[in-house]
Amino acid sequence: MNLQFPNGFSWGAATSGPQSEGRFNKKHANVFDHWFEVEPESFHNQVGPDVASNFYNSYKEDIKLMKEVGLNSVRTSIQWTRLINDFETATLNQDGVDFYNNVIDELLANDIKPFINLHHFDLPVELYDKYGGWESKHVVDLFVKFAEQCFKLFGDRVSEWFTHNEPMVVVDGQYLYQFHYPKVVDGKKAVQVAFNLQLASSKAVAKFKEVNTNPDGRIGIILNLTPSYPASDDPADQKAANFANLWFNQIFLDPSILGEYPAELVEILENDGVLFEATKEELAIIKENTIDILGVNFYHPHRVKQPDVSPDSLRFNWMPVKYFDNYDMPGRRMNIDRGWEIYPKALYDIAINVKENYGNIAWFVAENGMGVSNEELFQDETGVVQDDYRINFIKEHLTELHKGIEEGSNCIGYHLWTPIDCWSWSNAYKNRYGFIANNIHTQVKTIKKSGHWFKGVADNNTLEI
Repeated sequence: MNLQFPNGFSWGAATSGPQSEGRFNKKHANVFDHWFEVEPESFHNQVGPDVASNFYNSYKEDIKLMKEVGLNSVRTSIQWTRLINDFETATLNQDGVDFYNNVIDELLANDIKPFINLHHFDLPVELYDKYGGWESKHVVDLFVKFAEQCFKLFGDRVSEWFTHNEPMVVVDGQYLYQFHYPKVVDGKKAVQVAFNLQLASSKAVAKFKEVNTNPDGRIGIILNLTPSYPASDDPADQKAANFANLWFNQIFLDPSILGEYPAELVEILENDGVLFEATKEELAIIKENTIDILGVNFYHPHRVKQPDVSPDSLRFNWMPVKYFDNYDMPGRRMNIDRGWEIYPKALYDIAINVKENYGNIAWFVAENGMGVSNEELFQDETGVVQDDYRINFIKEHLTELHKGIEEGSNCIGYHLWTPIDCWSWSNAYKNRYGFIANNIHTQVKTIKKSGHWFKGVADNNTLEI
């Protein structure tokens, strides 16, 4: 059986500047560069972002490999810390300008469409130290200056732009659950940071509309959507799942696409005394500057149940988990190695949700993938990783995605995380995700079985199942 995808479908893969380039010739440190400097023991095997997959030095060879895998689009990001010399005035670093020009030109020379993102967790650490980072609305305006430079420099060749990747991870990682630097635990700050990130996105959208001269240009945001499924039909479990969806998904989906926050979420945050500070002018900016296209990162579902402890219990710091507990469904399929449930149907559910509740906006799978450690165990005698598990994972998700497209969801592409095994924050290279293996000691890169298989899918625009 063959599943045909729409004409012009983007078959791609996604990475980011801080996870692929290495720190070569970079004037400024981002928060992860700094975190590795001061606390290298927090990173798996003490491997930091200094080299990553050496993309800064080997982008021509790497893009050639991406072409061999059949990619017709690649998503990456521009590092604020590489492109800009002075953050206050957004003066340019010429080496950074040259590098990103060269990368974009090389992608286009290989008939690969660049999808360019502007913020992938990599806030300049100077702006955290000086202003509190995304806690500051001044930093919001500095981000817009950086975005404007990107639009003007590269907008003649880049038509697909994105403001943030997974802004909710910044909120969760930096301000609630301590898995990203600076590991603050402050619920009220977390809510304000979520608003400021949205404001930064909306202001960047406004700036794009002002300066863009590319008739094909459009701008969006990339959100990690984790549908929250209730443990049962019990109304208390349903209520818990409703709040989890409001918090994890709708807090960015609704203002980005619909121009306003869910009234129910605003009411809860207000009643809890943690509602963000926002002016009428800022809310108007969000209302008037909605996105053109949505990127969706999906890896695993989120299952929740009613909290074991009453939300009205005495607490000294507001946390969203007061309204739900995580739920491990018996009999679930797992990628045990990574600790994530495998549930491809959620991608269909996302497709229908976008169609029915968000104006059927153009969207694409910006990330989807399977992280596996010790992949060298699956190498054959020629050194090629025989990752049939990844092929099956992609097939299952594409099947559900195709079902959503057949029912009218306006999905325009699928991007695997990631083209080449990349550095993954504190996990470093513990888990591998790519179509292309990377020996981080020699930087020798080898296409995996999944990469050869994917070329056939992309070339024929067809999935055989």
